[in-house]
Amino acid sequence: MIRRCPRHVARGDGENSVFRGQSPMLRRSFRGWRVGVVGLVALLVAAAPAASGSAEEGTVRVGIIGLDTSHATAFAKLLNTAADPQHVPGCRVVVACPRGSADIESSVRRIPEYTDIVRGLGVEIVADVAAVVERCDAVLLETNDGRPHLEQALPVLRAGKRMFIDKPVAGSLADAVAIYRAAAQAGVPVFSASALRFGTGSQAVRGGSIGEVTGCDTHSPCSLEATHPRLFWYGIHGCESLFTVMGPGCESVVGMRSADTDVASGMWKDGRIGTFRGIRRGSAGYGGTAFGTKGGAPVGAFDGYRPLLVEIVRFFRGAAPPVDPAETLELYAFMAAAEASGDRGGAPVRIADVMAAAEAEATRRLEALGAAAR
Repeated sequence: MIRRCPRHVARGDGENSVFRGQSPMLRRSFRGWRVGVVGLVALLVAAAPAASGSAEEGTVRVGIIGLDTSHATAFAKLLNTAADPQHVPGCRVVVACPRGSADIESSVRRIPEYTDIVRGLGVEIVADVAAVVERCDAVLLETNDGRPHLEQALPVLRAGKRMFIDKPVAGSLADAVAIYRAAAQAGVPVFSASALRFGTGSQAVRGGSIGEVTGCDTHSPCSLEATHPRLFWYGIHGCESLFTVMGPGCESVVGMRSADTDVASGMWKDGRIGTFRGIRRGSAGYGGTAFGTKGGAPVGAFDGYRPLLVEIVRFFRGAAPPVDPAETLELYAFMAAAEASGDRGGAPVRIADVMAAAEAEATRRLEALGAAAR
């Protein structure tokens, strides 16, 4: 399990409307939107059975939705190729459907090649999401475009199957809230993370290697995609490193941007400041510096996909999600607030305000999708 220093324990400040629609008794059990989601994780893990391929029963059968990202081929290779030095045992990809997006050129271009690669790893290629869900125990939602994730996730949740959702969780904060709300209502654990969350340096700092974290600055590439909020597409990597180190508790964000750079600076409720720099010109590696009561340390490095995949396999085999849903939603609210601030010339934007708007829109989205399904 991921070690967390005491500063990262979430503290509630009001009832989380992620749980709207639950019974009054359940809602009373989860006061505070951060505390509520953390508590829900424990409830779901206790109530939901492990995937049918548990340690005693053998290998977990994994399905992939979406073959337009290199993550899909990398994950399939590391799970299915025992001879690979980075192989992660315990799960095997057995089925996939080549979903992508016609209005994203890179998506269209990649699908044929990636489909052939995955097929060559012994994976059955099927036509739709329903066929994937029927043939597996757990799902990797890998569609590179976050916009269809909500609609693609709902059949998986209805089937009661655990799911890892690759970045971005969704194409909007509202859809991200809707996905986690639907998972809570279905009693199905899900999680999402960038591979950078599980980098050695970031995890060491989160575990207390420099004492209490007093601040952090991270950076990463930050290419833009017109169909997504500015930081959702690629800036998510450096933003996730920032939250891995700082933990939840951000209250407001100031965003600035130019043709070459996006900067998002957050004020945490305890007075700490964390900053992300997204780079589109010149050197644009992954990294950063964390500051603590015992000194500073480098963070934010990319250590490959294996550390993330180890966490995914543990999760698919019955472990609790390694990332709290509340922290993931706050991370996406941070990025949404940075965009709203930039639109307003750098005026501070409160996390609570963007979350309130997203939760209202999530209700409308789920109602519309429910009506369409009927």
